[in-house]
Formats: sequence, C-alpha cells, structure tokens
Amino acid sequence: MDDILLKSVKIIAKNSPFHLQIKNVSLKDGIITSITNTDENTEATQVVHYEGACLSVGWFDMRAVVPAMGLEYKEDINSACEAAMHGGFTEIATLPVSQPAIQTKEAIHFILRHSESRLCSLYPIAAASTDTKGEEMTEMLDLHTAGAVAFSDGLLPTTNTSLIIKILQYLSQFEGLFINMPDEKNLSKQGMMHEGLSSTLLGMKGLPSLAEEMGIIRDLKLLSYAGGKIHFSGISCAESVQLIREAKKQGLPITADIAAHQLAFTDEDLKDFDTNLKVKPPFRTQRDIQALIEGLSDDTIDAIVSDHQPQDEESKCLEFDLAEFGIIGLETAFAVANTFGNKLPIEKLIEKITYNPRQILKVSQPQIAVGEMANLTLFNPSQSWEYKAKDICSKSKNSPFAGRTLEGEVLGVFNKGKTRLFM
Repeated sequence: MDDILLKSVKIIAKNSPFHLQIKNVSLKDGIITSITNTDENTEATQVVHYEGACLSVGWFDMRAVVPAMGLEYKEDINSACEAAMHGGFTEIATLPVSQPAIQTKEAIHFILRHSESRLCSLYPIAAASTDTKGEEMTEMLDLHTAGAVAFSDGLLPTTNTSLIIKILQYLSQFEGLFINMPDEKNLSKQGMMHEGLSSTLLGMKGLPSLAEEMGIIRDLKLLSYAGGKIHFSGISCAESVQLIREAKKQGLPITADIAAHQLAFTDEDLKDFDTNLKVKPPFRTQRDIQALIEGLSDDTIDAIVSDHQPQDEESKCLEFDLAEFGIIGLETAFAVANTFGNKLPIEKLIEKITYNPRQILKVSQPQIAVGEMANLTLFNPSQSWEYKAKDICSKSKNSPFAGRTLEGEVLGVFNKGKTRLFM
C-alpha cells in the first residue's frame, strides 16, 4: 500500500491526546506512522485533503441485521459490508436474524470467517433462546467461546420471566451480556404504529408506550433479583428514558441504545401510510424525541445504532398492516443522528458510535496513535448530501430517507490495512 497523508483533519477521539486538535495523519501499510502539526512538511504518495474533514476511530454499529443464511435475497454479507463502509462503519455487530438463527458454533465461525478479509468486521450476537422463540436457552458458553459478543433474541423481545432469570444467572458466570428489546407482548400484540391520536384517526391498532415501559420495569426487577447485566436496545419513549436514568442512578448494571431514525419522524408522519415508516419500536411523538435527545446528552442513552433491517419489495410494497417492519440504516445512521439530533455536540455523537458500543460489548478499542493499526473513519459533519435511491448499496431499498438531503458525509474508511475513499 502507498503512503497516505490525511491532511489537516480534526481528530475526534476522547481517549486520544490529540482530541479536538487539527493534525496531519500519515498511514503506511495500514499503520499510523505519524501525527504532526499542519505546518510541518510531510510527504506521501497520496494526499487526502478535504476542507472541514474530521477523523475518528472507525465507527461501530451494535445493532444490524446481516442475514448470513436463508435471507440473502434481502441482504448478504457483501452488500451489508458495502453499505456499512459507505455509512462510515468499520465494524458491526450482527443480530441473530437468519434461517436458522445464529445459535451454533458453526454459524458463529461462518460469520467471523467471512469477514476476516474484509475492511468491515462482523461481530456476531448469538441467539439467547433456541430459534429465538423465548422458550429454551441456547448453549451460551460454547457460543461465547466461539466468538459471540452478546446474546439476544434479535428482533423479538424476550418476555419469558423464568427464562430471563436463567439467562442472566448463566451469563454472569463469564460476564456475558444479555441484550433485550423491551416489550410486553400482550400489550403490543398486532400493533402497527404508536398508540395515540394519530393511530386513532388512521384506524390503526396501536403499539402503546406502556408496553415498552412494562418491559423495562420487568427486566429491571429480574436483574435486581438474578444479577448479571442487561443492554436495552431500541428505546423509543420518554418514560423509558426516565426509568433507565433512575436505574443507573441506583447503580444497576444497564446500558441502552436508540435507533438513529427514531430522531427523525413522529407518528404524525404516517398519515400517508408509507410502509418505509413502519418500524418497531414505532415512531412516537415530539415529546419522546426530545426525551431521547436529552437521554443522549446526559448519557442515559449510551449508544446510537442503525437498526438496519433490510426488507425486499415483496415485504414492503403491501398494505400497511401487511408490510414487514424495519428500514435500512447502515448508510444513513450517522447523518440522520447528526441532522435530527438537535445539534448534539459532534464529540458526543461520535462517542455514541465508537467508544461506547465497543465498551458495552467488550470489544478492543482502536487508538489514534503512532504505531497503531489504522481503524479510522474520515468524515465532514457539516457537509450536506442527498441520499439517492439509485446509489443505495444495500440489496434492499426500504428507506424513508431516499431522496432526502442529510447533513454529515462520510469521506472514507480505513481498517485492516485496507482503504476506501468515497470522494
């Protein structure tokens, strides 16, 4: 690989002595060889210089569907990694959503093996219960040893209280992490959108905030009883934020994330029955969005995720109540959070997609330091760009952001000695 000079980049990395400083960063064969002041002479075969460019460690998405088996017509590892790189992610944690679910050592090894030679690394989250049905626990220790970074039933909430207790007690033996999407299924059954005035006017069955709240209350009680630790994934309502805030003050070992797209829409936007806005948890109210932003600001919410859920046309081009839930998000997660996050400070936003996800999953933290392997994302947080449908890298196109202008553009990614520049 030729020498690369990243010229006059603002470094955003809270664990770096160069945090918020503008520097020249030189790379050779995938290694950071120098970090110098901009007035120092540095030669390189390739000079990369973009006005307003920032440099952080590579972005990490801790919630994405990358079907390794059985659902390749919606997305495969190739297309998911391409989408991730264009979205600035060098590493992604994959939900156990495939046919069959990711619940064997062989399935874990398959995912790890197929990302070894790629710039974008995959970290498998294994099924917490067999076939993600919430009935019987999987062989968690074997899966952990094989390389699973956490355990979850993916897009399905685990609500079986006796099973949750067993999972927490078992995982505590090796400090494993249980990820759950909080829900009380008896309250949310057959819901299509947020329960409120809009759902009533549209004649749609609602998904009440109460279902999410009750899921959190249940899991917090079970955590206090059984021990272990829980990550709440897909928080969407104000009451959930407050419950998590109070639990953290009490010292309970919990973390939480929100999907970037939750900041962009409310239930009122579903008036045209656009199935690309059918997500779970659903888009709620402006009050809830404000609470999510406050939760990000005060670190009640630890991470922002893409919640990438590819759906083919046959799953989305249907009547609203028949269409599948989910939108693609790997290519837009950062830009959406940056655009709609009420100007959350960029260093706070980057922390939510770099340092915190890795800390939660206990994945090694890249460093911006001389001698370190480059795992980096180059971006301009102020640059506007249009997310064009024809340029979508995912196999599936189910995004409400297609054709919209977003703020915050990815310029390039670096990892494992590989480079991708997009400008």
